[in-house]
Amino acid sequence: MSIAILGAGAFGTALAVTLSRQTPVILWARDAEQAQRMQSGRENRRLPGVTLPENVTVTAEMADISAAEVVLLGVPMQQLAGFLAQHTAQLDGKILVACCKGIDLATGNGPSALIADACPAAVPAVLTGPSFAADIARGLPTALTLACADPEVGPRLQSLLSTPVLRLYLSTDLRGAELGGALKNVVAIAAGVVMGAGLGDSARAALMTRGFAEMMRAATLWGAQAETLSGLSGLGDLVLTCGSDQSRNFRYGHALGAGQAFDTTTTVEGAATARALVPLIARHGLDLPVSQMVAALVDGKITVENAVTALLARPLKQE
Repeated sequence: MSIAILGAGAFGTALAVTLSRQTPVILWARDAEQAQRMQSGRENRRLPGVTLPENVTVTAEMADISAAEVVLLGVPMQQLAGFLAQHTAQLDGKILVACCKGIDLATGNGPSALIADACPAAVPAVLTGPSFAADIARGLPTALTLACADPEVGPRLQSLLSTPVLRLYLSTDLRGAELGGALKNVVAIAAGVVMGAGLGDSARAALMTRGFAEMMRAATLWGAQAETLSGLSGLGDLVLTCGSDQSRNFRYGHALGAGQAFDTTTTVEGAATARALVPLIARHGLDLPVSQMVAALVDGKITVENAVTALLARPLKQE
């Protein structure tokens, strides 16, 4: 099966680099100038020091992906629905692997549902888990979850996309895989707030634990399997993003907690996910205090001091 990757950001490029070591890869960039620069210079400015192998062809033409059977979607979550609608003719019928994490603000859906709606003849899959683009591009060992409900396509995908240093663990629980990746970003923002506000590592550990309990509660209510959230796409990704300033969500939360400005051009999926959770929480009557506080902080409806006070003032109860 041939591979194309749509989205030449850091993560899409990193996947292209590692996968091209065993098969040719088409890497599509939205901007034609960027595509030409990467094709000729063999580098992505978002991954300094990483050379694009000759097996990677960078293009801005959707026609160039026509022969690809497998398409990895490295498009930001809040742009995915529009992108799929715009390119249905080129994508329908292919195996579409979502590599973005989040919940669509307009519909409340995850990436697999967006794929199914826009491209009903496609086979949806989700690639998610604890990973930083720089680590993947440098060939450092990484393990991810590959979720695909099709019993024939899933194992084939797992074989195609796995490398000696990129280990993919197969799951049929699409909902669990994508909710783990989405919800952990909200908790990562909260962890960043804790550290930015100077509350310390013990408070971060407590926040992560209660945040994971929220993830489990919400995801299982929405049809996910608990064991999926306990794996790489849930707990594994949570540990990584709450503990490293390589995480954009953590850095964003740290800036909120410290009262500092943050680069608004940087995609922070956890902020949009927190906003998308608000109506879902209300609809299902869920008690998700960490997620609700993050949503309020993101929208400037509450101060960090008030958020911390409100969380600490919650009634004591059994764990």
